[in-house]
Amino acid sequence: MRSDGILGSRDSPGKKMAATSRANWLKRRERWLVVLGVILHAVYMLSIFDIYFKTPIVHGIDPVTPRFTAPAKRLVLLVADGLRADKFYEPDAEGNYRAPFLRNIIKTQGRWGVSHARPPTESRPGHVSIIAGFYEDPSAVTKGWKANPVEFDSFFNRSRHTISYGSPDIVPIFCGGLQHSTWNSYPPEFEDFATDASFLDMWSLDQFKSLLNRSREDSKLKELLLQDNLVIFLHLLGCDSNGHAHRPYSSIYLNNVKVVDHVAESVYNLVQDYFMDNRTAYIFTADHGMSDKGSHGDGHPSNTDTPLVAWGAGVKYPRPISSSNHTDCGFRFVDDHVHDTPTPAEWGLLELERVDVNQADIAALMSTLLGQPCPVNSVGSLPLDYINMTKAEEVEAVLANTKAILNQFLRKSHIKQSHSFYFKPFKPLTHYSSIMDKIEGLITAGDFEAAMELSQNLRSLALKGLHYFQTYDWLMLMTVITLGYCGWMIYLVLHVLQSYTSLPGINFGMERAVRKNELGKVHLIGCLVMGIISLILFMEHSPPLYHAYMMMTSYLWMQIVSEYQFLKALWKHLSKRRMNHIVKLLAVGVFSIFILEFLVHSFTERKLYTWCFLIAGASASFYLFKSLSWRPGIPIFVCLSCWFLSLFTLMPAEIPDNNQLVVASGAVIVVIGIAARWVDLNAGGNKYWLSICNHEFKSPMYSALFYLQIILVCFSSLMVYISTSHRTEKQELHVLHQLINWSIAGFSLVLPLFSSNSLLSRLTSIFLGFAPTFLLLSIGYEAVFYAALALVLMAWILFENTILNLNILSRPSASTENIENNLILGYDHRSLQLSDVRIPLFFMVLLNVAFFGTGNFASIASFEISSVYRFITVFSPFLMAALLMVKLFIPFMLVICVFSAVTKMNQVPRMGCYFLVLFFSDVMTIHFFFLVKNTGSWMEIGNSISHFGIMSAQIVFVLLLFALTNMFTKDIRVNSAVLSSRKAI
Repeated sequence: MRSDGILGSRDSPGKKMAATSRANWLKRRERWLVVLGVILHAVYMLSIFDIYFKTPIVHGIDPVTPRFTAPAKRLVLLVADGLRADKFYEPDAEGNYRAPFLRNIIKTQGRWGVSHARPPTESRPGHVSIIAGFYEDPSAVTKGWKANPVEFDSFFNRSRHTISYGSPDIVPIFCGGLQHSTWNSYPPEFEDFATDASFLDMWSLDQFKSLLNRSREDSKLKELLLQDNLVIFLHLLGCDSNGHAHRPYSSIYLNNVKVVDHVAESVYNLVQDYFMDNRTAYIFTADHGMSDKGSHGDGHPSNTDTPLVAWGAGVKYPRPISSSNHTDCGFRFVDDHVHDTPTPAEWGLLELERVDVNQADIAALMSTLLGQPCPVNSVGSLPLDYINMTKAEEVEAVLANTKAILNQFLRKSHIKQSHSFYFKPFKPLTHYSSIMDKIEGLITAGDFEAAMELSQNLRSLALKGLHYFQTYDWLMLMTVITLGYCGWMIYLVLHVLQSYTSLPGINFGMERAVRKNELGKVHLIGCLVMGIISLILFMEHSPPLYHAYMMMTSYLWMQIVSEYQFLKALWKHLSKRRMNHIVKLLAVGVFSIFILEFLVHSFTERKLYTWCFLIAGASASFYLFKSLSWRPGIPIFVCLSCWFLSLFTLMPAEIPDNNQLVVASGAVIVVIGIAARWVDLNAGGNKYWLSICNHEFKSPMYSALFYLQIILVCFSSLMVYISTSHRTEKQELHVLHQLINWSIAGFSLVLPLFSSNSLLSRLTSIFLGFAPTFLLLSIGYEAVFYAALALVLMAWILFENTILNLNILSRPSASTENIENNLILGYDHRSLQLSDVRIPLFFMVLLNVAFFGTGNFASIASFEISSVYRFITVFSPFLMAALLMVKLFIPFMLVICVFSAVTKMNQVPRMGCYFLVLFFSDVMTIHFFFLVKNTGSWMEIGNSISHFGIMSAQIVFVLLLFALTNMFTKDIRVNSAVLSSRKAI
């Protein structure tokens, strides 16, 4: 091989063999690191389900039988799905109240208030709270809405018989597997948003009325109805469906409130006439509200505030408001509302006492009214202001409620204690038995006030104890996972320092054979530690994944400890450096953390990229003006391209259709391609462009290929116009148009493989090759975004080229020697330097702006499905999803192609930069790990999981894109820095 003045024919065979041996070792180590990283991230990704999404349900709890007489013989539960409290209580435009029957009940027979739901305010969690008394574990989403991921006890289970009618999405959850139940639900197709859904409520009423009529002729059915402990549940879906379809301020929704009131009145009259014993209790409430946009799920008051009306047997009568029964105790409900929130004057109920509850309290209320045990996993507190009992019975009811929650605490405590070598009890309840004895003594002595206060305090402590054991393993697991991520990042940094830099001790990785004895001791101790940990976890009956977390973390730190010689050498090296080098190192670290935190926040606020590119454009152009006073055009181009790209993250994620803009974008792409071609042909004679342009490989074939790509871009723009116009008129895609579009997209993607392999020529060809496919998949401004992103990528290349030339010109006499000393692999890669950290950082910013430039990457649903209509209109979910992913991947691939070109231009190892990208990604991953939410709306929970998952999957995602783009960039040729420096000199 001809010498290039750095390494070549002058090398001895021994050096060549050593270089070859090191290259092979490095490739094996890189492969192992990638495999280890994939396994580690896959395992650690699952940790959030052991930490944040552990079910609160425990089995083996004995129900607590109340020691009082049941106030009611039967109970009727009416749940108006999606009914807002304000729309229920407030008057209409004429001053008439929409629920006259229930309003009369409030004023003459029962109690009222607001039931506060906890987000996620969805139908299933709301009904689970009302009927089972606990707040749904978010992991239920992963198992489907209709299935019970973990079987749980409910108020219906404790009844002698339950009669239920309503939605197929709700009724089967509680009655589908219940033997002592009579239930029915309407077909799913009844839930048609195009109609007034109030007929669904009448369907439930008609079913109940029909049941009562049948019982007059069916003696067995009548005997069933006349027994005690009977529950009647009607699920009224009309308000929810009408709220989604027509909004909660529409006349259809508001009229549905009147329908619900009519159903409540009809059920009341039917029951009173049928049983005629005044032994029926009635509960009317809602599972969640409805936002003004016709949605629900989050914690807005319009979603969490629902009406609650109770009357009948065992329920107190209305009570006028007074200073004695209206106190602000500072208590906050589960939806973060303060206790005794002021009642709006327009409700017209200021004179009556309002009793608000947490939604889970309703299960305890219903169980008490029927004198049955509370559901064993219920966490609701009995609202005493609703029940009409003697003082002695009230104390017994609260005590039964307290014992039920205390039993859950004791069960969880027993399970944890029986499986732990070192058990940390919940100290406030270590002497719970003495408290129980004291309560029993006070009840026997007739001191009901003191017994009540002590019971309520014990209940509060038991609830805190439940939370304590729910999060018992959090500290241990989060510490292990955090140490694991930190160990992985340190291991990556050590690999980069050993393999891609010129620091002292670089050969320690190759000299392991010399240190076999020392390494053997470290590995032996590490294996013993892992074995002991595994044995302890096995004896504690820990889940299998606990073993995996511990083993991965222990292994990583064992590998770090095995590098103690290199760490010592590194510390010695740093301690000898001057203070300005330490300050520079700290400054780079602070800047890197700032950029990474910016990227973390950009996941929830994509408009941050606007400020990013405005500042970056101004800063980069100022630096270039200062450094290149002889070339003012480049700073202006860099500034304008960054500012142009900054506009796109201000635009809506839901891209509006604009066919003309897509066609015009084709012209913009053509202009950019022609300009890049002109620079490639005419600027190569200048020393500044030596690394970018290369004319040794020019031929007529490459010129013909360029013109063919320009024609394909123009043709794809024409097909965008024709296909869209034809589809709009005919409502179907012409077969010929479909064939042409597929041909253009497929043919254009392979053409860059045959272009010239000089840097600018190949990147221009890649840009033009991806453009036709992207245009055919575009519906609006994202086509312009593709052009703007390409301009910024070109600006990045120019910026890096400027830094490269400035570094060469600043040390022309020593440049050859410096590069020769820093070469570490083959003949065209130098060692990484601290300043090279900017390359992976810039790459991460550009990769993320490719994600968020035209939509919310965290939710693929934000990307418009009509993007694929120029290729296929017949519904095919897998093909449509594949096309959509191709559209999303094209900007990523463009960024990675430029990243590969930049690493070649700077002569830095691409895998070294890839590992730095992984390091930075995992800094973000740790941040997202602590931001995972297990409360809030399904969207908030899902987004927090997806953010963590996206960053965890970065190791695979980026590597796959590297492999995919490598066939386009592997043969890019760049003039070496030394050759450039020689010509410059």
